[in-house]
Amino acid sequence: MAESKQEAFGWAATDSSGVLAPFHFFRRENEADDVTIKVLYCGVCHSDLHTVKNEWGFTTYPVVPGHEIVGLVTKVGNKVEKFKVGDRVGVGVIVGSCRTCDVCQQDLESYCPKMIFTYNSTDKDGTRTYGGYSDIVVVDQHFVLRIPENLPSDSGAPLLCAGITVYSPMKYYGMIEPGKHLGVAGLGGLGHVAVKFGKAFGLKVTVISSSPKKEDEAIKKLGADAFLVSSDPAQLKAAIGTMDFIIDTIAAVHPLVPLLSLLKMNGKLVTVGLPDKPLELPIFPLVAGRKLIGGSDFGGVKETQEMLDFCGKHGITAEIELIRLDQVNSAMERLAKSDVRYRFVIDVANSLANL
Repeated sequence: MAESKQEAFGWAATDSSGVLAPFHFFRRENEADDVTIKVLYCGVCHSDLHTVKNEWGFTTYPVVPGHEIVGLVTKVGNKVEKFKVGDRVGVGVIVGSCRTCDVCQQDLESYCPKMIFTYNSTDKDGTRTYGGYSDIVVVDQHFVLRIPENLPSDSGAPLLCAGITVYSPMKYYGMIEPGKHLGVAGLGGLGHVAVKFGKAFGLKVTVISSSPKKEDEAIKKLGADAFLVSSDPAQLKAAIGTMDFIIDTIAAVHPLVPLLSLLKMNGKLVTVGLPDKPLELPIFPLVAGRKLIGGSDFGGVKETQEMLDFCGKHGITAEIELIRLDQVNSAMERLAKSDVRYRFVIDVANSLANL
């Protein structure tokens, strides 16, 4: 009896150097609820960099990164009703969950204790999951998303992680009230999308960044209302107590006190960046201003689809730099230095077609 596997090809890291190289492997054959997807584009997330270098300490090698996937359906199982061959679809951070626990019942699969990550995880059949730096993926239909017609495949791909990671906390923590003042700390892959969401929700948006050279782009290209250089004491002092919310997208270790000082009474600081070391949390500024520090992960499937539809309606995409698969190692090096405006996206299908 033939094994029910599909040959696949991608780029994988095999040790903590994080260097990626061509990798042949197998994916499962389509089961009844599965969709096989030809990968067109895959965004390069900061999580990919952390994972290939094992900076969070739980990488299992070999690892094929990539969880911002846009592609075309090439095969559907006999129970698949949501999609048909030829549909343009997306796959985000997870490809499975238990589907029965309290959080899954609330469409919050992203918080399920048994969630299955798109890569570096154990799939329902006991095999390793491999991500979108590859030619095909096989995913349960429940975790596949429909891409709105007017969203481009390449600049739409980062929305599947960067987009939902800022959209979800903005909705949950009430950062959507028109006229309120939102600070966006860090202007990278997540931050630049948060600026666009903030403006679409009708907020006043100030970018908080350590890089003065990003000011022109933040205001003229992304539509921010103001720009605050976080290393300038005079600018920080002038902005004390002016913001209702701050979404903190900074992935490196950084002080929280300056950000807390910018909040009004009852202000909310929500962090979505994932530094690899703990941040220092001072309590006095929280107590003195009845302020809140919260966290948030990416959203569930239902909310991610809502976010994609919102982006389609408002014409929101990521600002990207398109690369080939064989450029991914140099892209990772640049990403480590924050040298990208604002998200690398791999042109997977064309890269592989030209091999």
